[in-house]
Amino acid sequence: MPELFPNPADLEATRRPLTPEQADKLPHIHRLLLGYYGKPAQRDPWDPLTQLIYSLLSARTKTPTSHQVMRDLERTFHAGPGNWEPVRDASIADLERAIAIVTFPEQKAPQLKETLQGITARYGSLTLDFLAKYRTEKIRTWLEQFPGVGPKTSAAVVNFSTLRRRALAIDSHHLRVAQRLCIVPRADAATTEERLMRLVPETWDAAMLDEHHSLIKLHAQTLCTFADPKCESCPLLKICPTGQRNLAELTLTSA
Repeated sequence: MPELFPNPADLEATRRPLTPEQADKLPHIHRLLLGYYGKPAQRDPWDPLTQLIYSLLSARTKTPTSHQVMRDLERTFHAGPGNWEPVRDASIADLERAIAIVTFPEQKAPQLKETLQGITARYGSLTLDFLAKYRTEKIRTWLEQFPGVGPKTSAAVVNFSTLRRRALAIDSHHLRVAQRLCIVPRADAATTEERLMRLVPETWDAAMLDEHHSLIKLHAQTLCTFADPKCESCPLLKICPTGQRNLAELTLTSA
């Protein structure tokens, strides 16, 4: 399968009507990954505020560590879903100590406190359940006014939480795989999500998008790693221009 957008500068190519091959690009990738890894465990969605807290803290942090820090917050401040006020009211120093195992705790502690305070000031209480009555784009714009909340985090909140809206959380893993597959030209997470969403079948609901993201992330962590991609074992090799080039270069080097 040829590169979907061989010329990264050709932005117009992302706006033309999709060919049948383009329309099947993401479903084909999904089928191949599903056949290789099996169906991911089904998510038990959290409420939107809990998901927001997790997403803020989990940036550039491994999943087991991120889950541990949520347990640490609950234990340290006697807080949890439906009762995050003790975290909001804690000092930045105490928050930083509680989340010390995540990446950049000195940045995330003040961002978390300011965000929780900001939600309370704008809505009157510390909850995001009210967002369910708004359109997805309005929810994301509202969330992105807070420090540390960008397109990836807002997408995670609307897709992974009980809001269950259509969105793709483009983290570094998803970005790497999409770019190596040459599905989209190189761009930031927001632009990449916009372009990928054009390729998402209308039949894919929020849960299907969540499953797709989980498969892509698992693939990025298992085979399509940052430093040492295992292209020879990749189930996507036949449709991956980058993998094919990597193996060709390896063959030339070994010859």
